[in-house]
Amino acid sequence: MHNNSPFHRYSAQRPLSRREFLWQSGGGLGGIALTSMLGRDAFGFAQDNAPISTAPAASIAPRAKRLVQLFMAGAASHIDLFDFKPELIKYDGKPSDFGESVETFQDGLGPWLRPVWNFNPYGECGKMLGETVAELGAHVDDIAFIHNVTSRSGVHSTATMLASTGFQLPGFPGAGCWVSYGLGSMNENLPTFVVMPDHRGMPSNGVKNWDSAFLPNEHSGTVIYPGKPSPMADLYPHEIGRFVRDASERDTHELLARMNGLHAEARPDDARLDARIKSYELAARMQLSAPEAVDLKAEPEHVLRLYGLDRSPSTWDKDINDAEESYIFAEKCLTARRLLERGVRFVQVWSGNDNSHPRRNWDSHEDIRRDHGPLSRGMARGAAALIADLKQRGMLEDTLVIWTTEFGRMPSSQAGKGRDHNPFVYTNWMCGAGVKGGVTHGESDQWGYKPLDRKNPTTVYDIHATMLHLLGIDHTKLTWRHNGADRRLTDVHGHVISPILA
Repeated sequence: MHNNSPFHRYSAQRPLSRREFLWQSGGGLGGIALTSMLGRDAFGFAQDNAPISTAPAASIAPRAKRLVQLFMAGAASHIDLFDFKPELIKYDGKPSDFGESVETFQDGLGPWLRPVWNFNPYGECGKMLGETVAELGAHVDDIAFIHNVTSRSGVHSTATMLASTGFQLPGFPGAGCWVSYGLGSMNENLPTFVVMPDHRGMPSNGVKNWDSAFLPNEHSGTVIYPGKPSPMADLYPHEIGRFVRDASERDTHELLARMNGLHAEARPDDARLDARIKSYELAARMQLSAPEAVDLKAEPEHVLRLYGLDRSPSTWDKDINDAEESYIFAEKCLTARRLLERGVRFVQVWSGNDNSHPRRNWDSHEDIRRDHGPLSRGMARGAAALIADLKQRGMLEDTLVIWTTEFGRMPSSQAGKGRDHNPFVYTNWMCGAGVKGGVTHGESDQWGYKPLDRKNPTTVYDIHATMLHLLGIDHTKLTWRHNGADRRLTDVHGHVISPILA
């Protein structure tokens, strides 16, 4: 009789699940407890693992199939790169007067500081660009500049989180995770969302910027480091496992698949298991497809020359810091094109996370020229090559390129050569699928301190709403039920920036 007991039957095959234990023990009370538990799970009180609101199919005619986001971590200076302010030249060195009390991050309220580099007009639209980003001049007629973006924080961690997830606090999915959830994959052998951090370190908040949070784990960003001997961590077995043969590896995967399936079948109320299994299966498929996707040596000479990757940085005539920045950022941009070409939906490229001293990042409190120079020249060369490459392949028609940062920098000086944080206004730009090129939307005031029209700024939510719109998604309908609320990338805000749409 003991051998026929429910406990023995299940323990001999697999562990007793929570659900089975409650049904098979305690008489009717166990069943009542199970019913209560399942009810709580279904309404999001216990696990919140399954969505109440589901991801919509494209509800708007999509203009873009994929996108690449270039994120300048540390706060790139809009007034030294893209937003020309003649008044700063006129009043350079004179005491700054904002006409109101100003609270800055490090009291950077020194005299007005003119743009560090000269500006010149480019393209038919005559867009003014700083000298260090001159290589983007060839593409300004394809770009929409947005000069009145505002942030809700002047602190790197919270502002970066806001720009990457739509929220200032951790625990919310990255923008790429929402795109992955809403549209799914175009290539089952590659991730839907790929992230390339700066080679020197992570941005503020690290992986929280691209983690799936309460969305299924399969939507998290997959990190890749182009140029490294092993671009993706743990893609291949450790060297101590060289004894493993293809046949045994295949048999192991099949056995694990069966075991995972049994495990998930016994727990249909837990969507995390299915997401984890999908992640494992994708990792196995990536062992075959990912190495080819990130192999830049397969590119023809003329493409490598376009990106400046046809020779080592040590052979360049420019300053070695410029050469290295250009090479590394261009390497990521070319990798991004190869991934997009192979069906990756969202590629995120990060720049500027060197916190050594003197630091080489976009957070230029001490010296704009020293820090922004190599970074901006390298960014401009890589971004310009990416746009040209996408265009010559006919991919720019359905690929969206977004350039962003977490906030801008003040028009007043700090320590003579640097600039403090400016969350009050900064620049984003978009290019490609569905974007009207050669236009400027919104203006900052004469100093580049705040939006000229302070009642109608552009917000991060507007940027995200426009991004989703171009991908064919109504940002108000892309939701996931979590902790009793229908969460979305744009929270309860956001408007599509219609004037920049073609």
